[in-house]
Formats: sequence, structure tokens, C-alpha cells
Amino acid sequence: MADVKQEHKNAEDDENYAVGNNTDPKNMQELTQYVQTLLQSMQDKFQTMSDQIIGRIDEMGNRIDDLEKNIADLMTQAGVEGPDK
Repeated sequence: MADVKQEHKNAEDDENYAVGNNTDPKNMQELTQYVQTLLQSMQDKFQTMSDQIIGRIDEMGNRIDDLEKNIADLMTQAGVEGPDK
């Protein structure tokens, strides 16, 4: 599993350094295109990370809901009244 993550990380690193055409911009138009490409890449990565974080938060919320339900069920089975809602 760690090898797969390392390979993925190396591929991302290679992609980070391969923005544009791998040459220094020679004029304002090339510089503008290079910066736009770099910013788009950063925005895409930020969006991906944001989506992953939101997904994990949603998953954690679902787990908390399940945990609360299981605790309530256990309290009912034990004959203890749960908190009034």
C-alpha cells in the first residue's frame, strides 16, 4: 500500500514540474499561458483536496450518527432511559 502511495506521489511531483512545455517562457504571451496553466493546476488540486475533505467529514458525520443510534439501542436494551430530545 505504501508503495502505491509513493508511486502516486512521485507521479504528482513529476506532473508539478512538467507544467507547460518544460521550457522557460520567452515572451509575455508564453509567460501568461504558463501562469494560467500553473494556476489552473493549483485550482484543480485544491478542488480535489476540498472534495476529499468534505467527503471525509460527511463520512465522519454518518459514523457519529450510527454510533449515537447504537448507543441508544444499547441503553434501551439495558433498560436505561436515554436523554429526552
